[in-house]
Amino acid sequence: MALRKLVYYVASTLDGFIAAPDGSYDFFPLEPDVSEYLVAHWPQTLPTFAHAEFGIDQPQGRFDAVVMGRATYDPALAVGVTSPYAHLKQYVFSRSLPPSTDAGVEIVSGDPVSFVRELKRQPGRDIWLCGGGELAGQLLSEIDELVIKLHPIVAGRGIPLANRDFDPHRFALVGSRTFDSGLVLLHYARSVPEPSSER
Repeated sequence: MALRKLVYYVASTLDGFIAAPDGSYDFFPLEPDVSEYLVAHWPQTLPTFAHAEFGIDQPQGRFDAVVMGRATYDPALAVGVTSPYAHLKQYVFSRSLPPSTDAGVEIVSGDPVSFVRELKRQPGRDIWLCGGGELAGQLLSEIDELVIKLHPIVAGRGIPLANRDFDPHRFALVGSRTFDSGLVLLHYARSVPEPSSER
């Protein structure tokens, strides 16, 4: 049985930031041509409360779970939304949050790598890593695919795509799509190391 894949699907600036220094990401525009594509191909990555606005009913796709860090979860909590992706099983990594009162959200205080490895072995669809940079940095070795919505923006500072010590991981480009509004969707898969020719 094939293992579930961890897919890091995220918006990024040209200089590699997924959010402003304060964690906000409202400077990323959602242009009509991009939103139409996302609704058609990635509806599960849109928050549940936005589904009616986009005409989404019971979104279908490759995911049945989403993992995120505390900083990614906080904006929803700030406006009273305890289950931002209620159509998926949600795992929030935090050592300070109390257990969730929402049945669709599990607060995980343990090691993210061990937890995700175990999650991959369980039956189910693929797992979406929606952020943030700290969690992505910890889980870099477990990321099987990268799907980056690359915006034509240079931010200068912010939260990096993967915040960790220098440790290069190679990915292979498996697809791309360019939108008239300037965004480029880049789809990468983890590169498999070539067998050594040494004997």
